[in-house]
Amino acid sequence: MGGVERNASTDTNGRPEWPPMVKVWDPIVRLFHWALVGLFTFSFLTGDEWKDAHVISGYMIGGLVAIRLIWGLIGSEHARFASFIYRPSTIASFIRDSVYIRAKRFIGHNPAGGAMVIALLLMISGIVTTGYLMTTDAYWGVEWVESTHKALVYATLGMILLHVTGVVLASLEHRENLVRAMLTGRKRAE
Repeated sequence: MGGVERNASTDTNGRPEWPPMVKVWDPIVRLFHWALVGLFTFSFLTGDEWKDAHVISGYMIGGLVAIRLIWGLIGSEHARFASFIYRPSTIASFIRDSVYIRAKRFIGHNPAGGAMVIALLLMISGIVTTGYLMTTDAYWGVEWVESTHKALVYATLGMILLHVTGVVLASLEHRENLVRAMLTGRKRAE
């Protein structure tokens, strides 16, 4: 997606003038996001092959989710759940507008992105919980726990695909590189 952001105008000398940028994603949000990407990938790849590492990774993911839940209550403006939880009708309208390439641009999470954050946190929490249960004496070897764990993992992979698709489409629609924004923490102010 490099080069998606082509909003520069030129000054009187013909030099590019880039639009003003604003801080959106704080370091905790960015570290959470990229650490979760890495740990989820690692956990997926090691699940049946390297159990000890898989379990440790699962505990680390659980810790990340706990931190993100706390940060969603007390964190920076755009990290707080209150800034991106929308009514279902607002989410549906936003998705409809996105299909017609007329969706409003949001500095923080848009309504669909906010819904995806909540959905992914719930799914990851379910994965962590069932993974933990599989390590206990009471639930070790219980088929429904393992089946639920695997089903949640594969459903989450589908949601991740939707998330990435939404990021690409929103980046193209609004001519901004949302992946870069999650790396730098900055987005176009206008």
